[in-house]
Amino acid sequence: MSEFIRNEEVLRLAALGKTYNPGTPLEQQVLHDIDLRLGRGELTALIGPSGSGKSTLLNLIGLLDSPSAGELYLLGRPTHALDDAARTRLRNEAIGFVFQFHHLIPAFSVLDNVLMPLMIRHGKPTPAEVELALELLQAVDLRGFADKKANQISGGQQQRVAIARALVTRPALLLADEPTGNLDTKTAESVFALFRRFNREFGCAVLVVTHDPRLAASCARTVQLVDGRIVSDQANA
Repeated sequence: MSEFIRNEEVLRLAALGKTYNPGTPLEQQVLHDIDLRLGRGELTALIGPSGSGKSTLLNLIGLLDSPSAGELYLLGRPTHALDDAARTRLRNEAIGFVFQFHHLIPAFSVLDNVLMPLMIRHGKPTPAEVELALELLQAVDLRGFADKKANQISGGQQQRVAIARALVTRPALLLADEPTGNLDTKTAESVFALFRRFNREFGCAVLVVTHDPRLAASCARTVQLVDGRIVSDQANA
């Protein structure tokens, strides 16, 4: 695992806002003046009631949408003025995603699913990249399933494949949106343990959206969003 500088800034949001349908009768401001900083090695939970703006905020952080106000800095780089091609390139290089629904390609092998971000980036993966993917599958206890089709393994195993896929590009930032929402309690705890392990070993900043208070409490920090505003940002005991 590569060395990293703990708490080196990965993400900074400065007065970030998001308004839909501006200037029309349907105008709705969803996020208000969001200020947030994430450093390498941080494991942070994002919590809040439904409709609080969590998904919108995650889409902005993931460079899947653009803010209406403020600035988002990723690895020190301002992103608001980037064109679509530059945003896509930066997203692919710096961010890994794990969703509630794993979005694996059923007809592809487990190994090919893990390698997919690299294949999208530059085509056929190198032998070193294949070895890294196999190492990640080993880390999530699935190396023996590398040649199986994604639809031949369980839901919990598929989510672990999705975590390996998110990490294969060695992202600086890992975003997880309700990653254990469809899993039973025991499987959810094992999956979350992987987030803690890779956060520690890879040094990536991890932001996890969760409704599970036990999982949030197991993070080092919890940020609470209510009505599009951060109302609490505190370290967990």
